[in-house]
Amino acid sequence: MIKQRLHYLDVIRGIAIILMIIYHFSFDLDNFNYIQIDMDGSLAWQSFRAVIVTLFLTTMGISLALTHQQGICWSCMKKRTLFLGGASILVSIGSYLAFPESWIYFGILHFILFASWLGLFFVGKPYLSLILAIFILIGSYFGWLHTDFLFNSVKDVLHLPVQYTEDLVNIFPWFAPVLIGIFIVGKGWHLYPHLEPSFISEKIGFMGRHSLFIYLIHQPILFGLVLLASKI
Repeated sequence: MIKQRLHYLDVIRGIAIILMIIYHFSFDLDNFNYIQIDMDGSLAWQSFRAVIVTLFLTTMGISLALTHQQGICWSCMKKRTLFLGGASILVSIGSYLAFPESWIYFGILHFILFASWLGLFFVGKPYLSLILAIFILIGSYFGWLHTDFLFNSVKDVLHLPVQYTEDLVNIFPWFAPVLIGIFIVGKGWHLYPHLEPSFISEKIGFMGRHSLFIYLIHQPILFGLVLLASKI
């Protein structure tokens, strides 16, 4: 297992966190009618979300491959599963309390936990990862690949939201960025980017290093502040 952190990866995660805060703050403002935006139907907002998810999942794939390139670190997977599993449950509970008709049952954290295990089969197989990533992207674009039937088959049993959920990260196409991250490490390309630490990059990198904690607390804080402002 490689323990050395790559500064540029922390910075990329930090940038993704900043963009995510902007996205969720805009959502909160729209939810309380401070602004009027169509986050689900607007191509610009859909693209903005896609950039955020892609940054998170590509760096996740790189980190996964780095952690396990010398062999699967089962203790790391146990710790990761406990943290992400607990965090996913908190997100589901919190979203249910705020949006009982559209709570989150398979959002970004749920997906990362799933992809962390599935990705183990592809670590050390860069070309297989790349080929499958291309296949997933093409198949998803043309509508050949989707997981709608999986969620639809368990909606009644698990009492999942029928029409809409606040956040859904489908296996297709979103496993593709994870595979691309694995491919990057397999080819050694992760070693080429070099970013000298600076005052700004250190601050952004700090956010990237604590991305899970920030993810868990930022939306309750933002939602609470906007709610409080609406009451005042």
